[in-house]
Amino acid sequence: MGSLVEELVGVLGAAQVSADETVLASYAVDQAPVLDFQLPEAVVFAGSVADVQAVVRLCGAHKVSVVARGAGTGVSGGAHASRNSVVLSLERMNRILDLNPEDETAVVEPGVINAALNEAAAPHGLMYAPDPASFRTSTIGGNVATNAGGLRCAKYGVTRDSVLALDVVMADGSLIHTGHQTFKGVAGYDLTGLFVGSEGTLGIVVGATVRLKYLPREVHTIAAFYPDFRQAAAGVLAVGRARVQPAIMELLDGGTLAQLDEIHGSDLSVRGRSLLLIQTDGFGAAAEADVVRSVLAAGGARVSTEATAEAEQLVELRRNSRGAEVDDQYRVGEDVAVPRSRLVDYVAVLEDLAAEHHVNLKVVAHAGDGNLHPTFWVDRKDSAVDTDAMERLNLALDASVTAALAMGGTITGEHGIGQYKLRWLGLEQPEPVRQLQRRIKDLFDPAGILNPGKAI
Repeated sequence: MGSLVEELVGVLGAAQVSADETVLASYAVDQAPVLDFQLPEAVVFAGSVADVQAVVRLCGAHKVSVVARGAGTGVSGGAHASRNSVVLSLERMNRILDLNPEDETAVVEPGVINAALNEAAAPHGLMYAPDPASFRTSTIGGNVATNAGGLRCAKYGVTRDSVLALDVVMADGSLIHTGHQTFKGVAGYDLTGLFVGSEGTLGIVVGATVRLKYLPREVHTIAAFYPDFRQAAAGVLAVGRARVQPAIMELLDGGTLAQLDEIHGSDLSVRGRSLLLIQTDGFGAAAEADVVRSVLAAGGARVSTEATAEAEQLVELRRNSRGAEVDDQYRVGEDVAVPRSRLVDYVAVLEDLAAEHHVNLKVVAHAGDGNLHPTFWVDRKDSAVDTDAMERLNLALDASVTAALAMGGTITGEHGIGQYKLRWLGLEQPEPVRQLQRRIKDLFDPAGILNPGKAI
């Protein structure tokens, strides 16, 4: 392996290649639980498309796999290093190459931070709509890899809905361009859509042309506090029946409110045991907010229209609602989605499962599209692995996934399969579908060097 590292240094320079064990360990994992920790052979920091092509070609020649990585904010293990791999960091490819206010598009390198693109678009009255909770640190390339969603996705769509074209380095080191500069275009198969959400297993995205949306001139935030989470979930359906489409509809349960109070010194728990946080935006924001307040109050909520400062604080608290902990074998945050009509039923199942298996539970949800993020965890007794607690945790996780699928849901709404969720993929996708996906993988990556053991 020393020869590969030496060749990488020879082509890219020592400043772009590291075999330091501290660096290797830091870049070996993302924020997901680690099932099989592997140190990469090297970490390479690409600065250009040519760098990425060189790395892929050298790794292919040495039969070494390539794990592309953005900011490492993923929570499904999509950027975990695999055995006999090189981690290819794209964080230095962080230029906004073009921003066209007339066409309402931007062309970016994969390492551009989501928030940086929004900051650049805002003076033109535009925004990049997908906004995962990690938008201040996650990269556009990583968002593309997982088809990330976020708080605004119920109204504005997920990442795939904002990607028009991609530049992709293939497994043989060649460069292709897919898609178009226009909002509409149906020529040929939708390869752009195929690459979005493929988690770096089909090609490495080195450039993206994205669609921008209008920055809302007016935003109204409504906080509705409920005595329990199930009533709050019912409030989501009530808003839907009123045929109002909020930009943001977020649900936080009592455990989440208590944790936020502890961390930030807020008083959310005093005001209710569950919070439904809704934002309306655009020129009709005030009228829509009036309808929402009326509907929620009729359903028993304690409704308030927040002042601007508190409104921003509530949304910010929601973005931080995963807490400071990183998922591990004792604490797992899930990413299931169910039809909105089953939200109340699924919340009830989650609460029953937590009680049955004696595990802790907190839940936040992108309620507007039925995407829930339940976090199950067990308390550690000591430094040794508590096998009984681990068994109870895994039983609760398995049962929560099975219940979501039984309701017509999915095992991942926006985080991706990565490495961690592979154990459940067969429950959702029958073997003929999985076989077809493996054939696609073989076509794009016949040697299997692109992020093996992930996504499919």
